[in-house]
Amino acid sequence: MSVTFKPVSQENYSLVIPKLCQFIKELYPEQEFIPLHEPRFIGNERKYVMDAIDSTFVSSVGKYVDQFETMVRDYTGASYAIATVNGTAALHMALLLAGVKRDELVITQPLSFIATCNAISYLGATPLFVDIDRLTLGLSADALGEFLLNETESRLGNTYYKETGKRIAACVPMHTFGHPAEVDRILELCYRYNIPLVEDAAESIGSTYQSKQTGTFGLLGTYSFNGNKTITCGGGGMIVTNDEVLGKMAKHLTTQAKVPHRWDFVHDQVGYNYRLPNLNAAMACAQMEQLDHFMKNKRELAAMYQKHLKQQGELEFVQEPTDSQSNYWLNAVLCQDKKQRDELLSYSNNYGVMTRPVWQLMHRLEMFKDCPRTNLPIAEYVEERLVNIPSSVRING
Repeated sequence: MSVTFKPVSQENYSLVIPKLCQFIKELYPEQEFIPLHEPRFIGNERKYVMDAIDSTFVSSVGKYVDQFETMVRDYTGASYAIATVNGTAALHMALLLAGVKRDELVITQPLSFIATCNAISYLGATPLFVDIDRLTLGLSADALGEFLLNETESRLGNTYYKETGKRIAACVPMHTFGHPAEVDRILELCYRYNIPLVEDAAESIGSTYQSKQTGTFGLLGTYSFNGNKTITCGGGGMIVTNDEVLGKMAKHLTTQAKVPHRWDFVHDQVGYNYRLPNLNAAMACAQMEQLDHFMKNKRELAAMYQKHLKQQGELEFVQEPTDSQSNYWLNAVLCQDKKQRDELLSYSNNYGVMTRPVWQLMHRLEMFKDCPRTNLPIAEYVEERLVNIPSSVRING
């Protein structure tokens, strides 16, 4: 079925916007409509999925679940990897294992996907928003350090927010669009204030900071394999950790806390039905086999965007931070102001090129509007200007 797009006019648009859209069309010549990020199934996906079906092990037990966990563990260098049904479930479990409890606070960033704050809320805890860094788009180590120094106090080895007296139970930086946050500095602050660090690496599988995989710096880290991620199995998530006790407990709790036995059903605590089905894991194994190729392809795409936009001027391409290698999950540009952002969004989507603004900042949402927060000038600046542009692996790239 053919797709018809609204006619576009260059009136009121700077020339850089039509040129960018035309450039994107040239990058994906085989597609009339160019989505933001679609999956690529060009390896053993069908073979492995059919093998899982033939085995009849299609739920949370099967060889592909074990294989997927082994592949992620080996790829990231983590000691333990536990597959879950999605990234939100992984983060919920990681926060529970880190010791987050009801009526406690969890430091995170306002510029994030809703899953970050939802996972915090599942435990009855409250997000505490600290500003982002201008270059990484992740949690700002400078803002975090200033907040901890001036707004908290230490009691009996724990850190408390002075204004409410509530304990700060964890810190959750998110590696935005696959760009690593300054996680070494954040980790040092967390050590100093005795706050567990849980990395939301949902978007950054394959990204490294100082040659180490994102997700492996903190006490625990989590990944997402949703349909629009760099690699996908339709859904899927993963918890990684180097802590033996937490690694084994993560697997136990995500398997309904069932005590292993050949036939008896005994559960020793409240558990969660969070294990990844073998059917999804089969697809995930095939995708993991292609992760290095996808990374190379996406980094080449980012380099082409960067070169084009540098020649055109006006729009700023969001580059990987210093000491980092980003997977460039979603490429992004920063416009000069909100007006230009809206012009880019309107023109491109009418032209058949899917673009989108960054998520609405979490503290603007009804359910999080009363959460404690620092001043957020950088997050608010970025919210008004950022646009994500097509980032799929190029078939002929």
